[in-house]
Amino acid sequence: MYEKDSTAAFRNQGYRIHINSHGITALRAVLTPQAYEVFTATAATPGSRMDAFDHQLNLLHAQELPPVPDLPGGGHLAVNRMTLRQILLSGLDKAVHYGAQLTHYDTDRSGSVTAHFADGTSATGDVLIGAEGVNSATRRQYLPQAQVVDAGLRLLYGKVPFAGDQARALVPPELLGLWTTVIGPGKRFVGLAPVQYREPMHQATARLASDIELSDDSDYLACVFGTRREQIPCTDEELFAMNGAELQALTLSLVEGWHPGLVEIVSRQDPASIFPVSVRTSVPVATWETTAVTLLGDAIHVMSPAIGVGANTALRDARVLTARLVQAAGGRPLTEALHAYEKEMIGYGFDAVRESAARGHNLVGQDPLPSTAV
Repeated sequence: MYEKDSTAAFRNQGYRIHINSHGITALRAVLTPQAYEVFTATAATPGSRMDAFDHQLNLLHAQELPPVPDLPGGGHLAVNRMTLRQILLSGLDKAVHYGAQLTHYDTDRSGSVTAHFADGTSATGDVLIGAEGVNSATRRQYLPQAQVVDAGLRLLYGKVPFAGDQARALVPPELLGLWTTVIGPGKRFVGLAPVQYREPMHQATARLASDIELSDDSDYLACVFGTRREQIPCTDEELFAMNGAELQALTLSLVEGWHPGLVEIVSRQDPASIFPVSVRTSVPVATWETTAVTLLGDAIHVMSPAIGVGANTALRDARVLTARLVQAAGGRPLTEALHAYEKEMIGYGFDAVRESAARGHNLVGQDPLPSTAV
């Protein structure tokens, strides 16, 4: 595995992730039994309510997701992104090469693929899996027709520490479901989701797998503000140059006049936790000819967070691709196995992109997918 970042904790990629039944099933399939136990022990179980309120906290609509039998949390768990990353990397110390930025790849007559990195090194194998996210160099070379476009939304991610009862008491119980959306004028919105652990990380690993090292974390409320880019009173360059305190002040100016309790929640965010994101989305494309190069996760089907399934779709990819590679190791022709993966992945992956775009457009004003989308 070749990782562009210099370390596993090189950059902040976000906070809380909703893991649904597809994600849980995938993790159960690809993790060791011990690592899977650590995952479930360090995941929060916030219930299955996904409600929407207006900016004065009047209920707009309530949704209760049906439980999935025989899965922890009824098929709905909330995990801290860094915690999940550390669990996924457990036991792979010797397999992960950090600071390896892919520049390009080439193939030879034998069918082998060689990946070339910015530091001058290279690696050769039977299959190249581009899983390097929305800015995938693998995708740009392999599928130049697969576009990623700006979805027209800007998000400001942050979190409210639940360090004491006072901070926790600020949040009404009805805002502590699986995910709560507060929609204001101009389709500005605030998304809220709690992460409340059942036991400290070090206790969970000591009890279940002492060889897995996790960073301890405290309970918090994930808080994301979003709006159309036109409603941000500065350029993207200025937005992405702001520090946390400036981003918090910007958010507060954009929720002025909203319910006092919600404004207080925004003001209680840890300024150091706040960072901006430009929402981008893949444009679904037609199937392509299968080779020894393939793609996984955001590298091929990045989507807006409108339905909260991006990470779950990537985990589903990992499960399906693993199963197909096991078949190839058992004698199934490699190209045939990869084609079976791509056919399945393209179906559910681009369906999720379309559904996310449609819901994001209706709910918060996301740009519709271009007319070139398949």
